[in-house]
Parts: sequence; C-alpha cells; structure tokens
Amino acid sequence: MIEEVLERSVGKTVLIKVRGGRTLRGVLEGFDQHVNLYMSDAEEVSDPMNVKEIGTIVLRGDNVIMISPPPE
Repeated sequence: MIEEVLERSVGKTVLIKVRGGRTLRGVLEGFDQHVNLYMSDAEEVSDPMNVKEIGTIVLRGDNVIMISPPPE
C-alpha cells in the first residue's frame, strides 16, 4: 500500500516527519523498496517561523516516521 501512495505522490510536494523531531517538505522525486526517499526543493519546516531551505536530499527509509502525501 505504501508503494502505491508514494507512486501517486512522485512529482508532488509531500510532508515527511523523521526521527529527531524534524519535519521536512519537498517534491518527491523517487523512492525505493526500503522507502529511501529522493526529494528536491526540500526545506525543514519543524519551526514554521524559521523555515530552512535544504535543496536536494536523500532520506534513509529507516529514519522516516511519517509521510503525508498531497490531497487528491
């Protein structure tokens, strides 16, 4: 099921929560069977008053806690 949701989300902006309490937002460019995520235009949005631009990032799947896909 997660692969179907991720496939529909490729090319769209997703919200990702990772270990350590960080929240990231960016365009999902791709993923693999381990839920390693490749994102572009990523930014850390843990603190809405202090958004940090990251750019292109690869997130290791075992650090991902939650993936919020875009509304359909």
